[in-house]
Amino acid sequence: MFNFCACVNFKQETSDEERRRDASIRKKKFKKSLKEAYNVPLTLVSPRESLNYREDRIINLDVGDPIMYEKFWKKMGKKATIVISGWRYMSYLSGGQSLCWFLEPDLCQQILRLHRVVGNAITEGRYIVIGTGSSQLILAALYALSSPNSSQPTNVVSAIPYHSSYPSMSDDLKTSVFKWGGDATTYEKDEPYIEIVTSPNNPDGSLREPVVNRTGGKVLHDLAYYWPHYTPITAPADHDLSLFTSSKCTGHAGSRIGWALVKDPEVAMKMVNFIEMNTIGVSKDSQLRTARILSVVSSSCEQAGSSEYPESFYGFGHRLMTERWSRLKQAVKHSGMFTLPDFPTAHCTFHGQQTQSRTAFAWLKCEDDEEDSAALLQRHRIIGRSGVSFGSEANFVRVSMMDRDDNFDSFVQRISKITRLSED
Repeated sequence: MFNFCACVNFKQETSDEERRRDASIRKKKFKKSLKEAYNVPLTLVSPRESLNYREDRIINLDVGDPIMYEKFWKKMGKKATIVISGWRYMSYLSGGQSLCWFLEPDLCQQILRLHRVVGNAITEGRYIVIGTGSSQLILAALYALSSPNSSQPTNVVSAIPYHSSYPSMSDDLKTSVFKWGGDATTYEKDEPYIEIVTSPNNPDGSLREPVVNRTGGKVLHDLAYYWPHYTPITAPADHDLSLFTSSKCTGHAGSRIGWALVKDPEVAMKMVNFIEMNTIGVSKDSQLRTARILSVVSSSCEQAGSSEYPESFYGFGHRLMTERWSRLKQAVKHSGMFTLPDFPTAHCTFHGQQTQSRTAFAWLKCEDDEEDSAALLQRHRIIGRSGVSFGSEANFVRVSMMDRDDNFDSFVQRISKITRLSED
């Protein structure tokens, strides 16, 4: 017997099919222009010219690489360091009794501890399934939730704007098990479906609930951003299947560790089987490093204000994100070319006070409805991801708020200078 491991709404006018055709054309044009930008010959510059050269560099904010947290982890020093002897952890198998046979017991305990400290998810009565990032877990969950006896692939849907990878993850494998079904708000088929609910949402930061709510449907909750440095923790998430990832809760994207909290043992076992077929488990080295990192995060929360941990990781992250959002809003206001979503304020049980969402991405909307926002930013050597990739319109663009200080500083400066006058 296995043991448990102790809104912002914008009007949409075009159809999914029109968006997909348009997206293909725009992606080709974007890749061509991006290649041209990167193929500019390198030029040697003198120290006197270096400042101007740096200000003319390309700032890539297309990917949500959370490297702004480097400053915190440098301060942690040896606390977050782990050394693994060459002879240890050589087996495929872990030493635990979990349903997920490749889950390291130490990581299991640190996941449970972190959720208990933060209060963002119920872990009692759940199985933990570990994966190589949340991307592998999404595929494993779609596989496990699909209808095995259906003659047609199960439709995968998500409300616009949805994560840009959901359509390709659903379709590129060409599987007969599941397929992309489009916008959840317009889904009307009388067939089994899986709705992916991302909350806070990537890209626009809105707080979401399922919208289809029909018989025969399953729901997959992607909670990668439900952490107190991004959004108020109002209650522990209580879902049948929830996904989390270390890349967003600690900043360690390179470790490629994600986990699922699963209520149904059959679903959990199917997810484990998928990962077993796909990668025969998950790197033990990454699991052990992540366990140490999560331990430091929990300790920083429990001992915040002490000499050892002057500030918790989530206190640091919340402060930094608040500062960055304040600066971006000022720059956007000065520019007059863009708008940003408004986020509600709520009482955060972790911080013990009223806080406002400070999401990992900025969802910029160009006030000129005919403007291609990604192309506009590209003219200023800023790379963002077009709204078309998220099923939305071209006048939206997503940019990461998690880059290093120098890139973020340059980004804010450039945004403030993009005015109607400068574009005329």
